Amino acid sequence: MSARILVAGASMAGLRAAEQLRAAGWAETITLVGDEPHMPYNRPPLSKEVLAGKAPFGSLTFRPRASVTDVEWRLGTKVVAARLGDRIVELDDGEALSYDGLVVATGMRPRRLNCPGPLAGRHTVRTLDDAQGLREALTRPGARVVVVGGGFIGCEVAATAVGLGVTEVTVVDPLPLPMVGPLGELLGRALLKRHQERGVRFVLGTGVSGFEGADHVTGVVLSDGTVLPADVVVESVGSVANTEWLDGNGLDLADGVLTDGQLRAGGRPEVVVVGDLARFPNARYDGVPRRVEHWCIPTDTAKHAAKALVAHLSGAAAQPAPFAPLPTFWSDQHEFRLQSFGSPVLGKDDVRVLDGDLDGDVVAGYHVGGRLVGVVALGGHAAASAAARYRTELLKQPSLTA
Repeated sequence: MSARILVAGASMAGLRAAEQLRAAGWAETITLVGDEPHMPYNRPPLSKEVLAGKAPFGSLTFRPRASVTDVEWRLGTKVVAARLGDRIVELDDGEALSYDGLVVATGMRPRRLNCPGPLAGRHTVRTLDDAQGLREALTRPGARVVVVGGGFIGCEVAATAVGLGVTEVTVVDPLPLPMVGPLGELLGRALLKRHQERGVRFVLGTGVSGFEGADHVTGVVLSDGTVLPADVVVESVGSVANTEWLDGNGLDLADGVLTDGQLRAGGRPEVVVVGDLARFPNARYDGVPRRVEHWCIPTDTAKHAAKALVAHLSGAAAQPAPFAPLPTFWSDQHEFRLQSFGSPVLGKDDVRVLDGDLDGDVVAGYHVGGRLVGVVALGGHAAASAAARYRTELLKQPSLTA
């Protein structure tokens, strides 16, 4: 019987893992199991181009590399349990699959508000079906939209709604500024101003306590008792790790899946974690394990984890150097873009304008101990290009622990 690597999760991270396993020399069986019925597709356009009607749903599907044409796909099937000691994964159809190596790639799902009120009219943006349903709601005449959460998805959806002609768009967030978590106050204030100038209303420093309506949402009740009229509510309040199926195996599942510097989980060299589920120490920075929910992470983690897993299964003595990616993210909102390189979240206490000014195209630098650890551009193409020029400098920086 041939050896098998089982990839639990068949989205972008799972696909990239399969491709990188082949690139690392694994020639035997690869099986991918995913709960969605679709082949892997690109998620970032869901809250932007797809929601705006500028990209058809079918255009999002990734084209797999020729090297993975022989992998086994088990779509529309969910992993429900694992017995890592026995190297067994159980599926929701009752089947149990054995493996020699396991890639954990089950990703995240949207967090939902636990508030009283009707469910109809409340949306999240994570899947193709989510985006299709939300687009139908946003394009109804006279829609009143409340977006709960001023992070990446919340700001993108608000901008897209305005672009579709929705005249009442309100973003609610308990924090004082949009995207203040990843960006800090300096760019958070600049982002707030740009959204407001384009017609987005913000209610900040307050949360949501409930929803009005009988069978369908008609209003959002804030924590201070204020009611915002709403026909469409978008919940963008973070993510929950899909790790329940790993319970009972001695893994640290407090926030995603804790790994070592080779992306191995629980000291098991035959189990690796990829995508935004992985809570890994980044050797480029301070070595503190963190999850990173950026588009580049599925590919970066897959490449490293595949090498580590194939090296173990083939009996190779040497392992790759510790994982040390340079995170990258972007976010298109209205006609401007946020473009980041590095880890600005580590340097929010020391943010400096490196290029431009806050009223136009601007590049901000984030520092720790005077050392540049991240840059973020806000503006048009010129700002994004200016930020990219700092990428080489960031790659050359020594570890914060050096």
